[in-house]
Amino acid sequence: MRRFLFVLYGTLAYLLFVAVWAYFIGFLSGLVVPKSVDTGPATGPLEAVAWDVGLLAIFFAHHSVMARSGAKRVLTKALSPVLERSTYVLVASLALGLVFWLWRPLPKLVWQAPPPARLVVLAGFWLGVIVALVAANTLDGFELFGLRQVLVHFRGRAPKPTAFATPGLYRLVRHPLMTGILLALWCAPTMSEGRLLLATAMSAYIYLAVRFLEERDLRKTFGAAYATYQREVPMLVPYKGRRRFRHEDQRLDRE
Repeated sequence: MRRFLFVLYGTLAYLLFVAVWAYFIGFLSGLVVPKSVDTGPATGPLEAVAWDVGLLAIFFAHHSVMARSGAKRVLTKALSPVLERSTYVLVASLALGLVFWLWRPLPKLVWQAPPPARLVVLAGFWLGVIVALVAANTLDGFELFGLRQVLVHFRGRAPKPTAFATPGLYRLVRHPLMTGILLALWCAPTMSEGRLLLATAMSAYIYLAVRFLEERDLRKTFGAAYATYQREVPMLVPYKGRRRFRHEDQRLDRE
């Protein structure tokens, strides 16, 4: 029964993440969802900025704290280690859902692409969505979002150690998931002040968190192999001038 409950918990956390990710796409694009980045209760600009920054701070605080090794050790003292990743995903989904629910719009236009350029920018948005989805599932999407751990436990098997690999997009940039998210944030045919606030805040956080938190943990975990990877592959923006990384026999840890 305990193993079944673990699978139920992990499955619900995973499905909630999928729903929140789908809503995020609609939140940015304004498609299908009832509330987008440019809709919601009207407030004064200063109040909206303060409200939105506060919501994003909650989301960022979760990622900064719960993804760190020290927080993971504390969490696994209260919960089974099998549920650690699912719990992280669950709290992240709830925090992002809170942003969607309580977001205050800043609808004033910053730019609006004309018809020919609009299609190009829109293609960039959907390219970002595809890159993020592909990157999330290139290694093991079920493991990344906590489902693999509870299924392995349910079958009574020991979890395999996470190793370091650089397949597909990971040969172009070290964090292709974040690259895709950045593309989706900034490729806006219509950029409002609210969308600009969201894109700027998330972009700044992604850079700082990856540069100073996640990569520090990856270096501790994988040592010289990851240091070599850092030297040879750019962090977020692919560009020429670095040698192609060939350590295909290793696997990449994820926060």
